[in-house]
Parts: sequence; structure tokens; C-alpha cells
Amino acid sequence: MEIHTDFLVLGTGIAGLSFAIKAAELGSVAMVTKKNKTDSNTNLAQGGIAVVQDQTDRFQYHIDDTLTCGAGLSNEEVVRFVVTEGPERVRELVQWGVEFTRSEAAPEQFDLGREGGHSMRRVVHAKDLTGREIERALHEKVGKNDNIQIFENHIAIDLIMKSSVLGQKMEHGDRCLGAYVLDIERNEIHTFRARFVMLSTGGAGKVYLITTNPDIATADGIAMAYRAGAKIANMEFIQFHPTCLYHPDAKSFLISEAVRGEGAILKLKSGSAFMDKYHPMKSLAPRDVVAKAIDTELKKSGDDCVLLDITHRDRDFLVSRFPNIYQKCLEFGIDMAKDPVPVVPAEHYLCGGVMVNEMGETSIPGLFACGEVSCTGLHGANRLASNSLLEAIVFAHRSARRIEEIGDTMRHHVPVAEAVSVPPWDPRGATESDESVVVSHNWDEIRRCMWNYVGIVRSDKRLERAQHRIDLINREIDEYYRNFIVTRDLLELRNIAVAAKLIVACARMRKESRGLHYNLDYPEKNDRVWLKDTVVSREELWRKT
Repeated sequence: MEIHTDFLVLGTGIAGLSFAIKAAELGSVAMVTKKNKTDSNTNLAQGGIAVVQDQTDRFQYHIDDTLTCGAGLSNEEVVRFVVTEGPERVRELVQWGVEFTRSEAAPEQFDLGREGGHSMRRVVHAKDLTGREIERALHEKVGKNDNIQIFENHIAIDLIMKSSVLGQKMEHGDRCLGAYVLDIERNEIHTFRARFVMLSTGGAGKVYLITTNPDIATADGIAMAYRAGAKIANMEFIQFHPTCLYHPDAKSFLISEAVRGEGAILKLKSGSAFMDKYHPMKSLAPRDVVAKAIDTELKKSGDDCVLLDITHRDRDFLVSRFPNIYQKCLEFGIDMAKDPVPVVPAEHYLCGGVMVNEMGETSIPGLFACGEVSCTGLHGANRLASNSLLEAIVFAHRSARRIEEIGDTMRHHVPVAEAVSVPPWDPRGATESDESVVVSHNWDEIRRCMWNYVGIVRSDKRLERAQHRIDLINREIDEYYRNFIVTRDLLELRNIAVAAKLIVACARMRKESRGLHYNLDYPEKNDRVWLKDTVVSREELWRKT
């Protein structure tokens, strides 16, 4: 089946939903999500949105905090407009029905939290379930819009490129025309034709063995954009959240950084605090510092976790401020008011991704990217806490305005996307596989390889070993993909293999330690050589191999 739409949005997190609401004012919108429409990283976001609200805060303070955290690689112009445009975008969310927690003393004002790396209280939140509240309100608004249609249990296979359709290389006239999409429940592949495609597919958490991300975070958008020829940047900067609940029955449950913002102290099992040895802000240091510190202390002690202690705060406060976290810990026999919480670092956020300009445009005409899938220049070498939701709403708005600027193309003459006939999906003799063990085995091997060799602390030798294994796995998956009918499991495996390859490639390029990338063979920053992004593309990596 061929489906025509003005806008194709891949993903239903805050980035995709915010963009879809605005794009629906310009034309028809088709949203594709591979599970339930509420399954997203946004839905799991606990902390909130970092935005200047308090009279004692200043835009410049937020800008400075972001630049400091980004370790020299944040684009100052991008940081400035994201920070200064943030308050208006938050007001818009409120207009759309998002109910943020209000101050008890002044109900007309937001209750503001503080997280690691922030010099002021500026995190707007909805208790400790901010993402869930945003998803609720935005889905409610989307559901009332007749211009928006959501396709659940659909997963995009690949982007459709004009050059691929015509069978010829196009130096200047290439364009994204849509995507081939698998209907998972019916096992049918549809052709989605669109004038503009928005990638809002989230991050790459499942590339790693231990992650705070949901199962859907398999780098689909990054892998598709890479295969289509888009530029990818800064994939080496993987943020490991320092405080993931450590319990045999807990599946990577995140203990929000806001807990440390409210006074929680990181301690060893012996009960002694240790962060004062690593940073002046102690337990409120930026995430990369805290994650490396915990990793170092665990290696020294041989312990399996450290402790996050907030037992000095009143129980009523903890229940009110962190109802979800408090209840979840109780389910595992941990009372935050009496017991320190056992925690370990886990993969949490990808600071790199599909390279975009200040309006969310990728290097491929017709293709936009927004949210964690993108590399905007905001985060640099390390994301400041709660800047991600802020980035998503600002760039969703800017992308919609950019498309509005070129709206005459849509309204007054037939765009390039409609001038080319796109053939239906061709299975090319593929058969059903009776060797699904290949998928599960390679899935496990990639994630263990990345965790062991491309984790918080790296070395040239570890990265070389990782590249050797990941290259072999990619070749095996490519052969498997060509021979057998596609399934969701196969597509996700193919995508995490590509993402792993890109992470290793960027990590091997950067011969220094900066932000989230720490290499034992190059323990210092090298501003003279490496004050720049690592940029890769399909053509560049092919030439190198």
C-alpha cells in the first residue's frame, strides 16, 4: 500500500509530537511508532525541562552552565537561542495542557528543581514523572487533530531517496521522498510518500548492555539516516547516568538526578562520601564526572554498587517530591527515608546523532531530525541535565517554522517528492528464516562488546577490539538481511549494529579525553587539535574500509 502525506514523522516522543502539532497547521501528518504511541524515552523522563524562570536566574547563567558542561564543543550560538527561546516553548506546553508542579508558596509560579551542573534552580517538572505528563497532554492534543494520523506497531525500514529510486548518483539533486515501513502485526510493508520527513526516533540505549532506555531505543533514525547518506556527528559522546537502581529484579530503573539536586549524597558501601575528591560540586557534579568517579571507586573497591543517601530528608518531602521513585524503591524493599539507595551507572543519553543545522535540517534535503536522534550543537561533549526536553521543543518549533518558510513549494507547485515514481518494496527472493538464534546471539554480542570495550573508560586497544568484532557482526547481519524476510527483531539488530559501528568509529577518531569520552591512552583534552566535532558519513567510512 502507498500512503501519501505532507509530513511523515517517525517517533512519538516530545520531539515528534511537538513537531506534528505545528506541522498539522500546514498539511497532513502521518506519525509512525513501532510500539504503542506512548512508548518513548520522553515517557520515562523524570527530571524535567531546564528553563530560566526565577527572578534571580539569568539566561547567561544557563548558557554558561551549558557551555561548561559541553567541554568546549557546544555551539554557543545554538546554546544561546535554545536557552532564550525556552520560556516561550514551556508556556506553549502549558497552553497545550501540560500541568507542571507549582510552588506551594506561590501557585502562579513553577516549583523549580536543581540538578547536576546547574548553578541555579531552573528545572520545571511534574513531580518526578515529567515525561509522562508531557506525553499525556501532547497525545491528548494530537488525538483531537484530524490532520494527524498515528500508525502504531509500524517500524520504518529505510528512507526512500530520489537517487535510489532513479538508480543514479546525484551530487546536488538528491532528496528524501519518504520511507518504507513494516506493519509489524500484519507483516506487510507499506510505502509512505511525504514532502518532508522528521526523524524523532530517540537514542541508542539498547546498543549497550545496561541502559536506562526502553527497549525501543535501537538507534533506528540514526542508522537509516546513515544508510541514506546523511552526516552523523559526535557519536563517541555517550552519557552514562550515574545513578541507576542496582537490584536484581529492577530493569534499569533510573534514580533521577533531581534526587541529588535535593541533597542526596553519594557514598561508598562503607558509608564514606567520595565525590569531594573529584569535583568542587561534589555529588552535584556533572554526570560525566560522577559516572567516571563511581566507575573508578567500584574498580578500586571491587564493590558492585555505591549508595545514594537522602535519609536526612523528611519522609513527607520525599513522598511529595519523588512519588514514583519512592514507590518504586519500596517495591524492591528500599525505603528512601531510612535506607541509602544502591546505584550504578548505566547508558542514558546520546549527545551525538544526525547532524542538523539551527533549523533542524539534515544534510539531506527534505529530511529533518529532532530530539535525541539529532546532533544540534547544544550538548557538545556532555549534556547538561534536563536540557534534552528543552532542545526537543525548541528545535521542533524551529523545524516547523523552517518548513513554513518554504511552504510556497507545497502550495504553489508540485514538489520534487511528487515528481518521482517510487516502486513498492521488493523482497528480492527473501525467505522466512528458521535461524532466529542468529539475531538473538548477535544482539547480545554487540551489547556486551560495547559495554566492555566502549563504555565509560576506553583505550585504543579496547576500541580496536570493538571495531574488529562490530565489523564482523555487521557483515554477518547484512548477509542475513539480504536473504531473509524482514522482521522487527532483524531491523532493530541491523540498526544497533550500525550505531555501534558509528560510535566506535567516532571514538577511534578522537585522540583525546573530553566530556563523556575518556581514553586511557589520551587522558587530557587537546584543544589545539580536537576542539571540533567528529563527523562521519557512509561514503567516508566506505573509503576508509
